[in-house]
Order: sequence, then C-alpha cells, then structure tokens
Amino acid sequence: MHANGIPEKVTMDRSGANKAAIEKINDGMEIKIIVRQVKYLNNIVEQDHRAVKRVTIPMLNFKSSAKNALAGVNLCT
Repeated sequence: MHANGIPEKVTMDRSGANKAAIEKINDGMEIKIIVRQVKYLNNIVEQDHRAVKRVTIPMLNFKSSAKNALAGVNLCT
C-alpha cells in the first residue's frame, strides 16, 4: 500500500476473512475503502492475469527442462 497509495475500492470474492481484514483496516481510517464482493467482478480482475500466466507457465517448464539438460551435460563431461 505504501508504494501505490491506499486503494479506493477493493474487489474480492465472498471470502469472509478478506472482508474482515479490510473492515479492520477501515476502522482506523478517515476515508473508508469500498469493498465490492461480486463474484463476476472478481472474475474479470482474475482474467486480466491470463496473459501473464500464458507467458510464465511455459517458462516454468523450460526451467525444469534446462536443469535436466544441464545435469546430463555435466554427466557426459
């Protein structure tokens, strides 16, 4: 929160623990954070990460493949 400031709105799923945490933060604040607990809004936010996941997941597989290949090269030399 320090780098980007305090959010005006927070979108989350129906998790009671998350809502309780935000309400506890709101107790000591002058300007309250608006909590939006709408399943479909959260899905839109999560879908925004799909492009990132598309890039990172293959890279995770490459890491393990590269590790195995380098282990094989070390065995041969």
